[in-house]
Order: sequence, then structure tokens, then C-alpha cells
Amino acid sequence: MGGILPPLGVATPWLLWLLPLALLPLLRSTTRRSAISAVSAAPADPLSAALNAVLTGAGILALAGLVLALAGPYRAGESVTRTGIGAQISMLIDRSGSMNETFAGRQPSGAEESKAAASRRILGAFVGERAHDLFAVTAFSTAPMLVMPMTDRRDAVRAAIAAIDRPGLDYTNVARGLGMALSQFGPSAPGVSRALLLVSDGAAVIDPRIQAQLRAEFAKVRPNLYWLFLRTKGSPSIHDKPAGEDTPQAAPERHLDLFFKSLGVPYRAFEAEGAEAVAGAVRQIEALERDPIPYTEIRPRRDLTGPAYALAAFGLFLLVLAKLAEADFRTVAPRGDSARARPTERDPVERRNAA
Repeated sequence: MGGILPPLGVATPWLLWLLPLALLPLLRSTTRRSAISAVSAAPADPLSAALNAVLTGAGILALAGLVLALAGPYRAGESVTRTGIGAQISMLIDRSGSMNETFAGRQPSGAEESKAAASRRILGAFVGERAHDLFAVTAFSTAPMLVMPMTDRRDAVRAAIAAIDRPGLDYTNVARGLGMALSQFGPSAPGVSRALLLVSDGAAVIDPRIQAQLRAEFAKVRPNLYWLFLRTKGSPSIHDKPAGEDTPQAAPERHLDLFFKSLGVPYRAFEAEGAEAVAGAVRQIEALERDPIPYTEIRPRRDLTGPAYALAAFGLFLLVLAKLAEADFRTVAPRGDSARARPTERDPVERRNAA
């Protein structure tokens, strides 16, 4: 029965010791008794027996409902696991100094948005549209910073994204940021899609030893990797080969893209040169990450004092109706009383003798 009925409880358990008082109607009838010379002389009356049983039950219900209401009954909260459409998404947001600039490569003025401001606005809207996703937020520049662990609280995630509004530092240490973003995924669950969304406008050289560690982490977690590359207008594309020596120092973005392609996980890169392009890339990512995902729905504790009082009131209502049915509201004075109330009339002979 524990798996069928929700868990119940009472705020004041000791009052339940008064529940045996609800059996008092079984010992004494609530109806008016009338004397009769022989019960066997009366015919069988099933209707009266049924009414007596109903009124006895009403008395038990009234007393039991009052005791339960005083004890403070409630239905305990519970967690219900359901299945929705979404994914576990770990967002890694670049907070280097270049993110404070616009897509044109200058400081914002007037109505212009910096790359960081546009990213916060678009990612906040993206979180608001996903009903059953789990999100984690990590920021990185010289060092990574955990902003929000994996959670389904979308208001908290949007607030965490909006909180990344301080000017960034000069350096981009993407390797340590990737390591912390991967650590946000919890224990693996079968059939659950995982996605790592990197939002950055550049890259740095990843040490070969760190590359080996990241390969091992990616092989263990196996997320879908998305790189939203906020490209400054006029800067090289991640697909452009340098004119001179093709090294990570000469073309860090290109070699980061090559490193991501070599990880053996699903990977897509989006180059965006404006806020509209960023929004379009986010819409594509949203369309790609729509797999079934289990999520937990928390049902709060529910007070049952009102229903208990309602049961007691219903029992008392039946008893009051029974008592009203016994009462005779037609007040008729007895003949003896009316005779005493009228003055005595004398016959004519007595009047003459008295005179």
C-alpha cells in the first residue's frame, strides 16, 4: 500500500490516542427511546434499522473527524520521476578581456552590445524556453569559476548567467575551463543526452599533457560538444590556415577546432559575427538537443485539516437532522390546560340561588 497511497502523517501524534472515543456511538444510541411493552409485538422494520446504522456511523464519523482535525493531518511531500524532452547542458562562458568588446572589436558605446552582454541575453532566453533541461554554468578566463552546478532551477540559472557581468581578465585558459565544465555532469544515466556548450571569442594553446587528460575526460563523459565562436569582424576563421607556419601559437582557434574534432565525440562549431548569428546558432543547438530525459517533480506537503473538519461537519449535520426530525414544532395546548385557562361558567339554577 505504501507504493499506492501517498505518505500521510500528523503534526500532533499523541492526540490520536483519543480516537477510541469515536466508538462511543456503538455503546449508546443517539435517537430518542420510547417505552414499549413487548418488542416482539412490533413488526420488523428494516428502514428503522438502516437509519439507526446510518446515524451510528455519523456519530463515529463526527468524533473521528474532530480528533483527526485536532491532530493536524497532512500528506507528506514526495518526489515523482517523470520523462520530458531535454538534456544535461553544461555552459562554459569565456570571461576574457576581449569579451568586453563588440563584434566590431571596439568598446561598446550607446546602444551597442558587447559580446559578453549579447551572450548573456541570448543564453538567458535559451534557458527560459527549455522546460526539462538541467543546466550548469561555468565561467573562465585566467582560471575557471563555478557559477552554478547542474540544476533544473531555471530562474537560478538565468540569474547565474546574468551575474557574469564584471569585466573579464586578459587571458583565456580554456583547458581548465573545459575540465571544470566536464566535472558538472553527474553520474551517467542511460538514454540521457549531455551537451557541453562553449561560448568563446578565442582560444589559447592547450599543453599536450593537458590534452591527454581532457581526452580521457571526454571519453568518460561523452557529451555532445558545441563551440559557439564569437568571431570579431576581420579576424581569421577557425577554418583559415595561417600564411606562415601552421602552429597552435600562430592559429590557436584553428588548432582548438582540430583538437575538438579529434576527441571522438559529436562536435559542431558555430561562427557568429553578431547577436543575430548567436541567436540563430543557439536555436540550432536547441533543435539538436531534444532527447528524452528523466526529471524529478517535487510535490509539496499538503495540509488535510480542512477535509478532516469537513468529515466531522458532515457527521454532525446528519445527527442534527435526525434530532430535528424527532422534534414536534406544532405547539398544541392540552385540553386540560385549556379548560383551566377558561373561566368556569355556572348554570342558570346556580346563578339564581346565588342571587
